Amino acid sequence: MTDLSGLPPLREVIARHGLSASKALGQNFLLDPQLLDRIARVAGNLEGQRVYEVGPGPGGLTRALLRAGAQVTAVERDRRCLPALAELGEAAEGRLRVIEGDALEVDERAEAGDGAHIVANLPYNVGTVLLVRWLESEAWAPWWSSLSLMFQKEVAERIVARPGSDAYGRLAVLAQWRSSATIALNVHRSAFVPPPKVMSAVVHIEPREMPEGVNPAKLSQLTGAAFGQRRKMLRQSLKGTPDALDALATLGIAADRRPETLSVDEFVALARALS
Repeated sequence: MTDLSGLPPLREVIARHGLSASKALGQNFLLDPQLLDRIARVAGNLEGQRVYEVGPGPGGLTRALLRAGAQVTAVERDRRCLPALAELGEAAEGRLRVIEGDALEVDERAEAGDGAHIVANLPYNVGTVLLVRWLESEAWAPWWSSLSLMFQKEVAERIVARPGSDAYGRLAVLAQWRSSATIALNVHRSAFVPPPKVMSAVVHIEPREMPEGVNPAKLSQLTGAAFGQRRKMLRQSLKGTPDALDALATLGIAADRRPETLSVDEFVALARALS
């Protein structure tokens, strides 16, 4: 653990720099250091580990990651936050590097390096897009060691959902077919400044061994087609996917089933047949 006790309280830093959470950037700030330390611990022992953080804002979670001993690379789009992060970087004595830019355009692997943990209170407006990008990697094991990410609770529940539930869909299949995904921590809306209208949760994802013979792009295409029309039977939603209906018949999967009834293993088998 690293002692950053000499830093002023985060509320003071926010006030001094005139910062306020931007709705356009999907920002909501967390200020409670004990809660932030709990979120940082979701990723495991970070002493000496590299961490990639998206959207640090004024640096609340960044402080917790540094206290845990991590070497942090943070990407921040909001220029208003850069002076506060620069002060934190000085206190961290070289263990914080801040990149000004859009996380959707950053080559994160090049910046953070193989084996880095991704830990972030993701901006609401880009969180799902980034998650899908990290999960769809063709190379596996991926460049990241684990994902510990804050989402709206509704999104978190979609990531860990089981077949047959209302929340089960494409995100669940992408997160579970070669990874383990769990909700590690629920966070009440009152913990944020300003409080969002929804509850939040931290999801922890670790890569597992990838099933053989499956093309990740094919699985992504398949789940996109199936859940793009989730209320329809598979014979309707997959009719535009070449050979999909024949593969259903070969595997003994009834074409009159709806996509939310298929298990992750059944989607994997179907993608393997089409790969």
